[in-house]
Amino acid sequence: MNKTIAGYHLLMILSAVDFRVSGKEDAVIRQYLAEEFPFHVNLDKQMDVISRLRPDEWEAHFRKAMDDFYDDATPEERRNLIRFALRLAKADNVITREENHYLNLLFEHWEDLN
Repeated sequence: MNKTIAGYHLLMILSAVDFRVSGKEDAVIRQYLAEEFPFHVNLDKQMDVISRLRPDEWEAHFRKAMDDFYDDATPEERRNLIRFALRLAKADNVITREENHYLNLLFEHWEDLN
């Protein structure tokens, strides 16, 4: 997966891990897409891949997307995605244990950001 698609997968899984997707979370993902895709792209195939994942497959897919994003991104691009992930997790004013777990995966996996 390329960097932008991997970022989309990361944010979509992060939005799903608490089994509630709010309109505010959706707005954060839409902003990410607007910044990363200056032209319209069809994400139906990507949404199909994500929606077919069972909850017990989310973490492995998230880790794969982290690796794919990391391989193609600069440190600044990784910091930017983490900012989006934090905004997404805080969008509904509650960071759940599951969201915190996935955020920690990002911070731990991309520890070179400090």
